[in-house]
Amino acid sequence: MKFTAIALALLASTATASFAQTAGDYPTKQVDYIIPFNAGGESDVSARFQQASWEKMFDQQLIIQYMAGAGGAQAWSQLNGLPDDGYTIMGINLPHTVLQPMEKDIGYKTEDLTPVNYFHYTPDAIFVPKDSEFQTLQDLMDYAKENPGMVTFSGSGSNSSNNLAQARFDGLTGLTTTYIPFSGTGPAVTAVLGSQTMAGFNYATSGVNQGDALRMLAVASEERLPVFPDVPTFTELGIDLVGGAYRGVAVPKSTSEEMRKAVSDAVSKVNADPDFMKKMEDGGFVLTDIPYEKMQDFVAEKTKEYAAGAEQLGIVKK
Repeated sequence: MKFTAIALALLASTATASFAQTAGDYPTKQVDYIIPFNAGGESDVSARFQQASWEKMFDQQLIIQYMAGAGGAQAWSQLNGLPDDGYTIMGINLPHTVLQPMEKDIGYKTEDLTPVNYFHYTPDAIFVPKDSEFQTLQDLMDYAKENPGMVTFSGSGSNSSNNLAQARFDGLTGLTTTYIPFSGTGPAVTAVLGSQTMAGFNYATSGVNQGDALRMLAVASEERLPVFPDVPTFTELGIDLVGGAYRGVAVPKSTSEEMRKAVSDAVSKVNADPDFMKKMEDGGFVLTDIPYEKMQDFVAEKTKEYAAGAEQLGIVKK
């Protein structure tokens, strides 16, 4: 109900606009930025970083609103009913928008959505409490080999990036571990800190937030993260695991090609802002900057990758 009311208000404001907006000088007014999750998570943090740079660069407000529900599906299922003038944009996430429709009818299909720029991802990473016996990833793997199913990983949600990473880790190493889903990153990290689970498949950003309370054993980025120079990548350790939760910006499907590109270009400009880049890197995020022109190939590649992961997770439409 709350989402519908806000959506109607946005439509009304567009309908009463007394002048036409063009893509060439975008943005010329306030932009409403809908985040499909609650405040405080990685989507919110990165949006706040964007907001500061956006308003500095374009001298226009970027107003963040939260439309949480059903793991983002509540917002994504209503995206195409929002104004299509480029001044209402929405956060979009992978693998969520591929895996959710594979599992069940969720109110939208992957092909219904129109991402225009994927600007970063938060790499998956394995964490243990600081007092864990596992000093290295090899220590954990040796234990898992001798004790199939006994290594427990906490993670944010089922059929999520964390869950997919754990399934891929097992598949690539031949190990059998146990994934325990929690309602979000916060509870999943708390489970590791409290030794409710032996380890966590969480996001690298958790290492920034928790400091020395956690020990990161490996990170699923292509290169070592500047903020964690001593943490090896899975690839360095002989495990071909690169990935995490990708976050981007989407617009309604009826948005013109010209405006789609204009929004994408604006996001790319923010991505290139040194202040934004530093905040993101210091926070454990990895910048990607996939513009609209490359979006079709990028989403197709990721959909293929996640489809294989869905088989490992046993996802079937209910």
